[in-house]
This record gives sequence, C-alpha cells and structure tokens, in this order.
Amino acid sequence: MKIIKRIVIALLIIIAIPLIVALFVPRDFKSEKSIVINKPVTEVFDYVKHVKNQDNFGIWQLSDPDMKKSYEGTDGTVGFVYHWDSESMGKGSQKITAIEDGKRVDFELDFGFGDPAKAYFITREKSTDQTNVTWGITGRTPYPFNFMSLFYDMGNDFEQGLQNLKKELEK
Repeated sequence: MKIIKRIVIALLIIIAIPLIVALFVPRDFKSEKSIVINKPVTEVFDYVKHVKNQDNFGIWQLSDPDMKKSYEGTDGTVGFVYHWDSESMGKGSQKITAIEDGKRVDFELDFGFGDPAKAYFITREKSTDQTNVTWGITGRTPYPFNFMSLFYDMGNDFEQGLQNLKKELEK
C-alpha cells in the first residue's frame, strides 16, 4: 500500500509542477521576423495579401500535404476566411480583418481555444526593387497552455516561412 501511495504522490507532484510554473509564465505573446525580398513592394504585397499563397511558403501548410482546406469569400479581401483541418496541425481558421493597400494585411487566427490571435504582414519599400517584409503575431495563451511557450518559439517558423517566401518570389 505504501508503494501505491508514493506513486500517487509522485504523479501528483509531476502534474503540479508544470501547473505551478504556468502561473508565472506570461500569457501574452508576440513574435515577428523580417526579410528583404528583391522585388518591388507592389508585387510582394499583392502576393502576401492572398492567404492561399501561404500554401507555397508557410511552414505549417507545407508540413502537412494532406491538410484539408476550405474557404469563404474572396481571397485578398477583408472578410476572406481560410479554414484548415489537419491531423498534425489541428483545426483552425485565418480571417483577413484589415488591408492597408501596399502596406499591411491583418488577420485573425483562431486555433480553436482561447482568444483568437492577431497576425500580420507589413511591407515597406526599401528601394524600387527591394521590399522589407515583416510577418508577425500577437495574442494571449490561456492557462495552462502558456507553459508550452517555454519550449516553442514561433519566430523560427516565421523566419523559415519568410525564407520560403523570398525563394518563391525571387525565382
């Protein structure tokens, strides 16, 4: 009986530690990365404002070729919604919420739990043939899922996605 009691106590401690740590981990998050693409700003912006184009450079879309996708509305316009359903990436949606032509596209990302995150692309002309592109996200992770932010940084995925975008647009 003592062994069972010790096992139960050990399991409770193993479960309690991450829950206690999560109390002290920030729930708000922000991540963004930038890259310079050797194309004019209008060409780059016209590409990134279409959510379906993320299938060609987004790390998450490229990681699951069997991802089921559905759409509502006209891509590249406010109100367009991209839904995904994936065994490895889960279910969610991305909605275009604002477009400042040639400069910025804002999205709402719903991962099926917590408040939707806010994502964006910002394009700035660096020269007539170069564009600085920033891809970012801000949001709030609900407790206790905020514990996972200690082990995962979306910035690495944005960086790889931007490298893919650069290759796609410069080819």
